[in-house]
Amino acid sequence: MSQHSSLSPERWAGFGLDQQILMIGNEMNRAKRLIELQDLPGLSLSYERVLRLLDLTVEVQRRSTLRRELLRWRDLIADLYIRQEPDPSDHTAAFRSLLQLTPVAAQQIPFVLA
Repeated sequence: MSQHSSLSPERWAGFGLDQQILMIGNEMNRAKRLIELQDLPGLSLSYERVLRLLDLTVEVQRRSTLRRELLRWRDLIADLYIRQEPDPSDHTAAFRSLLQLTPVAAQQIPFVLA
């Protein structure tokens, strides 16, 4: 994976949790569009980027309870990543649960999941 490969945990930690979740959400939004276009190679790459950003978030997260929730959410994305056929409703449910992790990110739900 080339995109985000040079993003260090130190640099990622410089972003607030809201920003981190929103950047992961941006990649989930891109994946949503790729599902609509039936671009499976692009979707796979998008999920890889989601996983990379999520791994960075887990790595820099100090709160163990949030880290545990992020790792549970990671399982959802890993499942979506290995599927042969994308499921738009499962993607939307995972996207919604990501955005609900912070109040700032949750404000985006009406705009990206309408």
